[in-house]
Amino acid sequence: MSIEAIRIHETGGPGVLRLDTLDLPDPGPGQIRIRHTAIGVNFIDTYHRSGLYPLPLPSGIGLEAAGIVEALGDGVTTLKEGDRVAYGSGPVGAYSQAHILPAGRVARIPDGVSDEQAAALMLKGMTVRYLFKDTYALKAGDTILFHAAAGGVGQIACQWAADMAVTLIGTAGSDEKCEIARQKGAAHVINYSRENVVERVREITGGRGVPVVYDGVGKDTFEMSLDCLAPRGLLATFGNASGPVTGVNLGILTQKGSLYVTRPSLMHYVASDEDLAANTADVFDAVARSAISIDINQRYALADAQRAHEDLEGRRTTGASVLVP
Repeated sequence: MSIEAIRIHETGGPGVLRLDTLDLPDPGPGQIRIRHTAIGVNFIDTYHRSGLYPLPLPSGIGLEAAGIVEALGDGVTTLKEGDRVAYGSGPVGAYSQAHILPAGRVARIPDGVSDEQAAALMLKGMTVRYLFKDTYALKAGDTILFHAAAGGVGQIACQWAADMAVTLIGTAGSDEKCEIARQKGAAHVINYSRENVVERVREITGGRGVPVVYDGVGKDTFEMSLDCLAPRGLLATFGNASGPVTGVNLGILTQKGSLYVTRPSLMHYVASDEDLAANTADVFDAVARSAISIDINQRYALADAQRAHEDLEGRRTTGASVLVP
């Protein structure tokens, strides 16, 4: 069948995103074909597009979408045609009208969750889940720092932390975004454009610092994040919105309190079908309990993926963005 898909033939800025027409084959053994109804837009997509995370070219792009199962390969017994499903860990190629995936890499969308919500929740929700339950296992009463708390991942983190009785200190770059984070459950918010983040964190924690900082910003916040940690604390730097962290002198970790730093990736935390199923079950359970929800504040046609990337990288978005094929 013939479909339209956004592809990259070279790496670079948003202008390298091209709308191509492709022939999509029938699903092979163990695979399914999904007709997309909503596609998630995430910062990792910009890393693939720019070449920060290299892909063999030419390539599709996008890791997250929701839709309807319209064809089954041999041996698939866990799904049927017409099922509503979503995925958030690839394989790449979600920016398209349809996609072929292994049956074990998708999750059924529960009743009461829309396709758009599922497409916007999967990758972001799965990210928060592995960060909060695996990278650093939070417990009730913990106090944490989460950067970019008004973004798509940040809003879910604020809600999930509140549900876990965790005190989340969120940072954002404007009073408007700070208010969004507060409404989503952040116990404290810091406007980094006019407040000293380290001083405020020390004030909030009685001078101790926090045991863990979750940082999806990268270069611009790296040393600040270290300075917010308590001795032997962990910095989980899980994204590069401001650029990658480079040129680190490991001795700084000793000087600042025998600190730990990890650079985790969702793909490593859901590499097996079993780990993926456990993660997505927790995400949809949190949705079913109304512990987390997602605000979809930007919608774009598939052909407007370039503008979606421009808005995301220009920090002109709040909540989640989706492409509508």
